Amino acid sequence: MIKVGIIGGAGYTAGELCRLLLNHPEAEIGFVNSSSNAGNKLTDVHEGLYGETDMLFTDQLPFDEVDVIFFCFGHGKSAEFLATHDVPERIKIIDLAQDFRLAAPGNDYVYGLPELNRRAIETAHHVANPGCFATCIQLGLLPLAAHGLLCGDVSVNAITGSTGAGVKPGATTHFSWRNNNMSVYKAFSHQHVPEICQSLKSLQSSFDGAINFIPYRGDFARGIFSTEVVAVDESLEAGYFVELYKEYYKDAAFTHYADKPIDMKQVVNTNKALVHVDKFGDKLLITSTIDNLLKGASGQAVQNMNIMFGVDEMAGLRLKPSAF
Repeated sequence: MIKVGIIGGAGYTAGELCRLLLNHPEAEIGFVNSSSNAGNKLTDVHEGLYGETDMLFTDQLPFDEVDVIFFCFGHGKSAEFLATHDVPERIKIIDLAQDFRLAAPGNDYVYGLPELNRRAIETAHHVANPGCFATCIQLGLLPLAAHGLLCGDVSVNAITGSTGAGVKPGATTHFSWRNNNMSVYKAFSHQHVPEICQSLKSLQSSFDGAINFIPYRGDFARGIFSTEVVAVDESLEAGYFVELYKEYYKDAAFTHYADKPIDMKQVVNTNKALVHVDKFGDKLLITSTIDNLLKGASGQAVQNMNIMFGVDEMAGLRLKPSAF
């Protein structure tokens, strides 16, 4: 049984982690740390867990009770935590923030996108979980990069639900503002672009195009829907690209090529990713979609844990979408 600690336990990603791990056949939560909620029940914050657990938040860090810890901090807080706390060397770490996603001297964190780095994750001691937008966009582009087919700039538009902004309320997360509304933010400057470029270059070193990414805020709670437009050889048939994508994802546990156009509701509340391609002359249109809190965060983190500990990759993650 894998013993798990969760640090930064009050946010959306921590709540999803608790939900998944409480029903995981090979894992058990040892502690959920939240200094601001210490002594309160998990259900006081994560109300969807009523009937699932009577656990309390703690402000302690009983590392001797766990095999792996998940960092569910805001960005920048994971590195700060490690600088001020001694985590035993035997404990594996999965960081859901962006602190260790980019390669740098002294950074031993493996980038935790299984469709790209599964073998490295198997033997990793530290894993940097990918960003939600980054996951969705990369899954749309990896097969092309793997075959050296990315040429020039890539145009990306993607829309995300309000949970992507975190649990702390802000001016653009209030229901009255978000409902029946959408807006652009961080155009051409989103923090997930560098990790996308890093992954694409790891497969296609010659790629030097820009990722022209326009993110949108959507008027729904969870999910990401992305479109990527890439210039391709006009003489190549659409079927060539379909087979290329099917081959790349044939062994992926959660990422699937869909023969028909996809929609976001097919993946919300699951750890699945769906990808579809259409060809228009010398342009390839790729659509990809995930749940930002699951395949884009906590679900992928559990998937990485499963791979790191050599258990069934799908354990605790066989979630079904709504029929409606």
